[in-house]
Amino acid sequence: MNDLLKAILDGIYGFVGNYGLSVIFFTLLVKMCLLPLDFKSRKGMRKMSELAPKQAELQKKYGHDQEKLNRKMQELYRKEGASPMAGCWPMLLSMPILFAMYGALRYMANEQLVKQTFDLILTGETAFEPFLWVKNLWMPDSPFSGVWPNLQSLQMVEEKQWLSVFNSLGADQVAALAEKLNVAELTAASFAKGNALTATIEAITPLLPVAQESSYLRLNLLVTELVVVDNYNGLFLLPLLSAASQFLMSKLTEMQNPQPAPAANANGQQQPNSNSFMKWFFPLFSLWICASSNAAFALYWVVTNIFSLVSNQIINWKLNQDDKKKAANPEAAVKGGLK
Repeated sequence: MNDLLKAILDGIYGFVGNYGLSVIFFTLLVKMCLLPLDFKSRKGMRKMSELAPKQAELQKKYGHDQEKLNRKMQELYRKEGASPMAGCWPMLLSMPILFAMYGALRYMANEQLVKQTFDLILTGETAFEPFLWVKNLWMPDSPFSGVWPNLQSLQMVEEKQWLSVFNSLGADQVAALAEKLNVAELTAASFAKGNALTATIEAITPLLPVAQESSYLRLNLLVTELVVVDNYNGLFLLPLLSAASQFLMSKLTEMQNPQPAPAANANGQQQPNSNSFMKWFFPLFSLWICASSNAAFALYWVVTNIFSLVSNQIINWKLNQDDKKKAANPEAAVKGGLK
């Protein structure tokens, strides 16, 4: 899957000449393909929202008997042609794509960081992949992350990616690299997983500009220390945008598709509302994952959320228009399939 997605992103890159734009166009392509499913899902969620008063009545009447309440709820869903899973199908399909993109972009980032590392050692220069305020798309969009590859990022690279880039070097480059690393010989065995690769990375790291880079601000927290480096890679905007857009999506979905309050348990106590928890969990999770991942993946997440926000507003507008037509002419709406 990594190779397939990488091939698609590389193909788009061949036309646009920038991996940031490549990620954006790929994201839009995927979301456009999923748009019919999103429309069907939103229509199902609208139907569930219309059933909210009836659900509330059933909960009030049978809240003391959970088994009977569930049975009555299922009867209601069958009668009205609704499903509580209506809003889940896009997520069930989107999540595998999200995980696949995370893996593919991490794979690409690792490969690009190795290339940048070898270039830095051999020539003292390298070609980063900038996008807007981000200086290097393959490092996190953060003032706490430098633009250069560092020890932590290189330790995340797998053996096969080191070997893939190493095998692409010419004999003169390999000899020069060995001389820079102060080793007698540099071979594929130098990048074998385990002690050999660890030793090679430890020899490489002091030669990178990040080893001489200073910091101008240190924030001591209880569990960690955040260091703002001189040549920082980004402004932390993509992680913040991911969290903000995730929260806005949850809020708009809650407003547009209100659900009945959870039923009380046998003791008369209100059961916890999982929707309230998820409304805060997903934004915080997106903030964390985008802050710790390369900026290319954070960009994918943000574009996905923004597209969903816009498309959901358009879909809801279309459903509102259908509801108005149905209310104005019920018989024609039934014949036209708007029921």
